[in-house]
Amino acid sequence: MLIFDQVSKSYKKGAVKAVDDLSLHVRPGEIFGFLGPNGAGKTTTIKMAVGLLRADAGRITVSGFDIVKEPLQAKSAIGFVPDNPDLYERLTGLEYLNFIADVYRVPADLRRKRMERLLEMFELTSAIGDLVQGYSHGMQQKLALTGAWLHDPNVLILDEPMVGLDPRSAHLTKDLMREHCDRGKTVFFSTHVLEVAEKLCDRIGIINKGKLIACGTMEELRTQAKNQESLENIFLELTE
Repeated sequence: MLIFDQVSKSYKKGAVKAVDDLSLHVRPGEIFGFLGPNGAGKTTTIKMAVGLLRADAGRITVSGFDIVKEPLQAKSAIGFVPDNPDLYERLTGLEYLNFIADVYRVPADLRRKRMERLLEMFELTSAIGDLVQGYSHGMQQKLALTGAWLHDPNVLILDEPMVGLDPRSAHLTKDLMREHCDRGKTVFFSTHVLEVAEKLCDRIGIINKGKLIACGTMEELRTQAKNQESLENIFLELTE
């Protein structure tokens, strides 16, 4: 579903290598957690995957489409929530969601059903007619998540999706991620909350200083990290 093939990205005319020869295959039906310290290359990787940044080398494909050569087909298969969603604040929540649905050509009856379900789950129904600029940070995050799910994408790419969410909404988001993958689709997300990654993810990749230093199931990661039990201890050992 999501493939990185020897992908690299540098800044400052090559002086800073943000992502260094990354190769990774995220499979259908899989929740994949992408972890790393601050500045490790997580957000740069995500921005390349969704077409916001262009890799210096390598290739990224989404649902079989090259993000550079076939950007419209690749992006139509993606639902994306960045680490700090910039929403159109002078639109109402409903206008924003209809705009997103129009971009992805979601039929009116289908968008209505999906909106009703997601807005009720995230307790946004009563605020959907209000301007986005009046939403709290948590409400904006829930609106961004609703928009990402609206066209039922093959690949959800989420950068710190639980930030700003109350415990109930965070729990619902995790349930939606699992439900999405149970239907053969894919979730690729970054997080600093290691307990969430340990419990939720089918596989985990750890990036440090631009390089993928570990990848696998929890059992496989324990083997790579001298049988450390918790993901926190594995992470700390591998990123020392």
